Amino acid sequence: MGSSWIASSAASTMSPFPAPTNAQRKAYPKSDINLVFKDHYSSKVYTSLSPVAGDLVITTKRDVRFDSIQILLLGHSRTSFDGMATPHEITHTFLKMVMPIPESAYPVPRVLEADRTYKIPFNFVIPSQLTINACNHAGLSAAMQDHHVRLPPTLGTWDRDDMAPRMAQVEYSIKARVIREDGDVRTRIMEVVEPIRVMPASAEEPPLNVTSKDQLYRMTKTKTLRKNLLATKIGSLTAEALQPGPAVLSPDGRRVMSHPMARIKLAFTPESQRTLPPTITSVTAKVTAHTYFSSAPISSFPNLSEWNTPYLLDRRGQFFMSTTLPPVTLSEQPAWTSASSLTRRDSGYSSCNSSNLDISDLHLSSPGSPKPQQSTPTASSSTTSMTTTTTALINIPLSLPTSKKTFVPTFHSCIISRVYTAHLTVNLSARGSSNTISLIVPLQVAVDGPTAPLTGSPTPATPPTSNPRHSLPPTERRVSGEEVQGGDEDEEAADRPPSFEEIAADEHLRPRLLLVPDESTAVREGRADWMFAGGAGGAGSAEQRQDVVARVDEELPEYGESGWGRRTV
Repeated sequence: MGSSWIASSAASTMSPFPAPTNAQRKAYPKSDINLVFKDHYSSKVYTSLSPVAGDLVITTKRDVRFDSIQILLLGHSRTSFDGMATPHEITHTFLKMVMPIPESAYPVPRVLEADRTYKIPFNFVIPSQLTINACNHAGLSAAMQDHHVRLPPTLGTWDRDDMAPRMAQVEYSIKARVIREDGDVRTRIMEVVEPIRVMPASAEEPPLNVTSKDQLYRMTKTKTLRKNLLATKIGSLTAEALQPGPAVLSPDGRRVMSHPMARIKLAFTPESQRTLPPTITSVTAKVTAHTYFSSAPISSFPNLSEWNTPYLLDRRGQFFMSTTLPPVTLSEQPAWTSASSLTRRDSGYSSCNSSNLDISDLHLSSPGSPKPQQSTPTASSSTTSMTTTTTALINIPLSLPTSKKTFVPTFHSCIISRVYTAHLTVNLSARGSSNTISLIVPLQVAVDGPTAPLTGSPTPATPPTSNPRHSLPPTERRVSGEEVQGGDEDEEAADRPPSFEEIAADEHLRPRLLLVPDESTAVREGRADWMFAGGAGGAGSAEQRQDVVARVDEELPEYGESGWGRRTV
């Protein structure tokens, strides 16, 4: 297996073999050369480790001298661009396997006799991975290099529409040719090419680390709900999507073995406590196939970077096509659960002016001492109001219409890439107004096979430096700090210590009291001042004064009714 590049145009084509001339066509009349496959039919799909076997059958009309016969399994990727004068085409040969033919299979002398049939068997196996020579481009990351040595699927020649443009094609074929050498000139006397379709097995990839710079995806969105443009605000609705699992296809790509499930978490915060959560009227989904192609090697993931970057020497193209998924039927409305939270409205703090707090209950003085007066709230006092946020979870099944379209697996080759996105739209009704909120999530399409650890099989760990964009393991999905799989949320949350934000919120919401000091406290502090001034000559530090206060509190007994114990202030 090797790699080669061919750049061609409409005017000229580079090829290792010259085209036969008219004199050569007359010297060698048309003969029959065919490839006869075993267990093959026109719509058969080969996958990884599938055998491709058969016979090369040759029948000539006259005696033909030859030197060698070649039988090859080839894989080409081809991109084309419209130029100023002629179209520009780039061909990359990523797979080239040569069938060894023993010397005993050749006739002696090497002459194909007229009206005699020759059969040469061949047997190939579709590899599960390419060799490192298939992609020897410099400047690629380890993750991108790993994707470039994987087999891409056939693209552009399926019976059903595979949503690929004519400018990007991937072809596999079995080619056989009879070669004659005249000195340094090699002539193809006969040649036959039979295309085959390949759907290689692919493993499940970890979830993408989608950032704000990735413009292809929209994982979360917040929308203000209003009855109309000039009406007051009803509330705010935040939709957050979880990345769905892969859609696993059968080895021939005609059946979906594992349907992914998209999940949307809705959070509604009303402006008024009497406002009910919105009603979900309908949910729709569609899948978009994005095909990226280039005239030079693609050095980064096109779906996670700026694809159409200006001032590039190579030519780039992008093509996308969408297909609508079956409508989602909601048998019942999703359950909205309440999550109350305290909201502080300004920066001041108030005296004890809440009706829920009784100062007499919190007063820590002797029965004989007067109760403190309730302080008057200042103009900068704050109010703490209760707001209720309700949440709901929507499950959206993503059923790929394989009967109408051909879905090839997600892949990234040297000059062609294919990714998928799922567009999720939720239609809501709130107080008679209609609102729509849409999200775009990544969707991986994989193919089951003997080398693809898809479901239930551990995926080998990859170094963290190999692909920073695929940072999460395949058994975990995290959105906004919430773990969806891979553990019990409640147990992990109970074991974790409180965060700094939670501690700050508790301290902020702690009740504050301004109490007038009682008479006994004033007398005790006066005694401490007198002892401190007398013992230290009227000088000393604040720490020494606190020492004296503590000794006074311990040494001087309290007087009051019998049965009272020592108080702690």
